[in-house]
Amino acid sequence: MHYRTRYRIAVLALAAAAAAGALGGCSGDEDGGATPKGTVLMPGRPGEANKTAVAGPSTPSPPTAAEFRFIEMMIPHHRQAIEMASLAPGQASDPQVKAMAERIDAAQNVEIAAMQNWLKRHGRATSQGQGGHAGHGAHGGAASPSASAHANMPGMATPQQMEQLRQARGKDFDRLFINLMIIHHQGALTMAKDALDKGTDVTAQEIARDVQSSQQAEINRMRALLDG
Repeated sequence: MHYRTRYRIAVLALAAAAAAGALGGCSGDEDGGATPKGTVLMPGRPGEANKTAVAGPSTPSPPTAAEFRFIEMMIPHHRQAIEMASLAPGQASDPQVKAMAERIDAAQNVEIAAMQNWLKRHGRATSQGQGGHAGHGAHGGAASPSASAHANMPGMATPQQMEQLRQARGKDFDRLFINLMIIHHQGALTMAKDALDKGTDVTAQEIARDVQSSQQAEINRMRALLDG
């Protein structure tokens, strides 16, 4: 079984066990006894040993500032990638580029929804728009909000680069799309690493790991396309 799948299953098992323990503690422990805790085996990362985690009533650590920063920045970061990907069906010439753009569009819209839900659960307002498709109407020549208002984020394309991409066709589009998207993904890796190094929240950490693994894999595929 793939490592990420095993990790998610373990996290879900731990969360379920913790929730069950919390419910048991609230349901009528009239004799004052403490709800017993259980243990869950957590698969280690590749090359690391498995770990045993205690599952039971506990107060989770609040998300760190780095995790809030990562989630709040990653939403507009993803939206720009989706805006770039939305150009591929009509402007790319390589079927592999079109297929990759389709995967980016689908995956990052799902991640945006997950990140918006996480922010809502923690009482933070989410950025305007529902998912990345909110930016698809910005193709008429004006720079998209994601390209201008968040230009300080790692990997973001400039308004000029976005306009170049909108004007490109065929092989010129393929090459520019791949080069811009590699830089864009590398910026996401930088942001994810900061959250992983400084974070504690289980869900935010899982989102950061997903970004890290999926976008590194896509970088590798795009580099192979350039070399092919």
